[in-house]
Amino acid sequence: MAPGRAAESSVVRAVVVYDGQVLLVEQPDGGWRLPSGTPEPAETAPATAARVVHELTGYLVDGSSTLGAAAAVDAEVRAPVAVVCQLLTEAPSDGARLAPERIRWVAAAELVRAGRPENAGLPGVVRDYLEGRTPV
Repeated sequence: MAPGRAAESSVVRAVVVYDGQVLLVEQPDGGWRLPSGTPEPAETAPATAARVVHELTGYLVDGSSTLGAAAAVDAEVRAPVAVVCQLLTEAPSDGARLAPERIRWVAAAELVRAGRPENAGLPGVVRDYLEGRTPV
């Protein structure tokens, strides 16, 4: 597998931050998490993040940087990874898999605060990234 390519068994989480808020999607169990999905064959982690966000929410994003071990070593993505995405459209397009009420923007400061239910599934590299960009 080429460097920077996501392994099929990995999960890619999209970290979409806009105006101090983070995009979350509702899970089947009722919880809220970062949009995530598995890569298609030969798909990079940034491409997976952009595709998953668009398919789930209708928002267009550009996966700009990878967080975590894969970013540090520029190797295959074998473990769950997160990709920081830049929002390209302020309104979602039609055809999203999730209804608008299953999509939520949460203040980054609230998301990283200990004890939040959404925080339970937040990878450490994402929490660190958000804490470094959240006003005190």
